[in-house]
Amino acid sequence: MRFVIVTGMSGAGKSTSLKMLEDLGYFCVDNLPVPLIGKFAELANEPNSELSKIAVGIDVRTGLKKVEDALKSLREAGFSFEILFLECDDDVLVKRFKETRRAHPLVGSGRVEDGIEQERELLRYLKKNASFIIDTSHLLTRELKTEIDDIFSKNKGFGNLFITVLSFGYKYGIPSDADLVFDVRFLPNPYYIDELKYKSGEDKEVRDYVLSFDEANIFLDKCLDLISFLIPNYVLEGKNQLVIAIGCTGGKHRSVTLANRLFERLSESSGYGLRKEHRDIYKDRK
Repeated sequence: MRFVIVTGMSGAGKSTSLKMLEDLGYFCVDNLPVPLIGKFAELANEPNSELSKIAVGIDVRTGLKKVEDALKSLREAGFSFEILFLECDDDVLVKRFKETRRAHPLVGSGRVEDGIEQERELLRYLKKNASFIIDTSHLLTRELKTEIDDIFSKNKGFGNLFITVLSFGYKYGIPSDADLVFDVRFLPNPYYIDELKYKSGEDKEVRDYVLSFDEANIFLDKCLDLISFLIPNYVLEGKNQLVIAIGCTGGKHRSVTLANRLFERLSESSGYGLRKEHRDIYKDRK
């Protein structure tokens, strides 16, 4: 029996994740009181039970003060389980609560920020002991679904780190959430070639032009070598979201080409969640 405990910050996607697990054939129970987790596991594990995949959602509404004792008892009883923790940045959570006009479960009509701070403290033990941490701050629903499928259906490896490869144009500013920023304006600019000017790095002609320079491929090799060194060290420090930004002047040609290629190479060698985004590719489009 595969037993998954789904938890995390309110507004980070716990209910959505449970629905996705249900679609994968998991028997899902949300808001199960913590003291009942052990009894539920016993019932699900009885010889005549047809349940082989179970997901239980718990949060601040279900009595987290006793969660450490409950999970310890579960282990002592011989039950193995995994914890999926949904994380999210504070500012994104505040925005989501305001958009949905929902009150935070810990503060009611009080300030959402106060509820988030209290909740992080209550969830500290669960996050520390999580088997999987997914940061949904910048994830689309379909990207979250891909992560859930990879972990709980395809059984792919997961390193508790989600990597975003982002292209951008310096003329529009450096992305505020970037962790690593690489400037590729040292490469010849396709913008000054008439037949490439109004194309982008998504087009084969631009891609072939940019990658025809040895410097572009040397950059990719060195960049990948640095990132491969940094990632496991970031993970050791508890980082679960990494944004790698690659910039050129307008964010349409060189940065898009190299971001795409870096994403491809990371996909071949990385066991972490990956997404790519081209922030400025359609700006000033003609």
